[in-house]
Amino acid sequence: MRLSMVLLFAAGLAAPLTPALAAEIVVYSSRNEQLIKPMFDAYKKETGVTVKFITDKEGPLMARLKAEGKNTPADILMTVDAGNLWQASKEDLLRPVNSKVLMANIPAHLRDPGNEWFGLSVRARTIVYNTNKVKPGELSSYEDLASPKWKGRLCLRTSKKVYNQSLVAMMIHEYGEEKTEQIVRGWVANLATEPLPDDTKAMEAVAAGLCDATVVNTYYFGRLMGKNANLPLAIFWPNQNLKANNAGVHVNISGAGVTRHSRNEAEAVKLLEWLSSAHVQGYYADVNMEYPANPKVKPHQAVAAWGTFKPNLINVSEAGKLQTRAVMLMDRAGYK
Repeated sequence: MRLSMVLLFAAGLAAPLTPALAAEIVVYSSRNEQLIKPMFDAYKKETGVTVKFITDKEGPLMARLKAEGKNTPADILMTVDAGNLWQASKEDLLRPVNSKVLMANIPAHLRDPGNEWFGLSVRARTIVYNTNKVKPGELSSYEDLASPKWKGRLCLRTSKKVYNQSLVAMMIHEYGEEKTEQIVRGWVANLATEPLPDDTKAMEAVAAGLCDATVVNTYYFGRLMGKNANLPLAIFWPNQNLKANNAGVHVNISGAGVTRHSRNEAEAVKLLEWLSSAHVQGYYADVNMEYPANPKVKPHQAVAAWGTFKPNLINVSEAGKLQTRAVMLMDRAGYK
């Protein structure tokens, strides 16, 4: 009787200690709450570690990290586009991470060469065309969209968004500034209308027959077709047959890094490792119809149905390094 009472008393004392002893991680994220909260809830359920998060656009989050300095509560910065992560690294907001798990799970071209940030999902920026007006054989590459045959047939999202800036930055790395500017000027000459505010508007214009083709991130295609599967739209994977070593579909990432002044580095690294693991990567990518960064994981069946492609293997950090030059080039070329 006494032994059982002692055991019950001990259990009663031990129970409230568990949450008190559990670690807590703070994440600053430019990803929407509905995309990250389910994963953080699952992490707490699996490990007992609470993940608190603050969401905002990447600019304000980086400004906040900089202003807070050593007093920041943030352990992880999570955002989209390698250009943004490169900028955070350049501004000394992140720290190098020595993790064999992350090195094994995330390919070299999808992470910072200095290991300050790591891709966690992959987004392909590709061509979407009107199936009633374009035959796949007419399409070949991003560069070919600048040829005269596309005069008055092209729609593009505004150059003000980082996605097209990163695409042009990667082209500068691959082809040089002079040739890239010629290509961008060709795009501008072929526009059927002024640049549109987002990828969805660009695809809607293609579907309505205002133009014949555009360049978008594939998850926008997935969302739009999920709402209306009867739209006359299809994906084309460009740059698959070019001879250049780095030919392939332009890819970018959503990713994360440990903050320079994290007070909980070990737990922050564990969370990044968990997010890169095979049993989590599928869900992390599926929630936004993206591709897993971990090559061991297959994409969701709806994403896989779009077909396979060869990605461009230039390190995505180049999107950040050359972004300023890309913006200046697009401005010179009249791409608004």
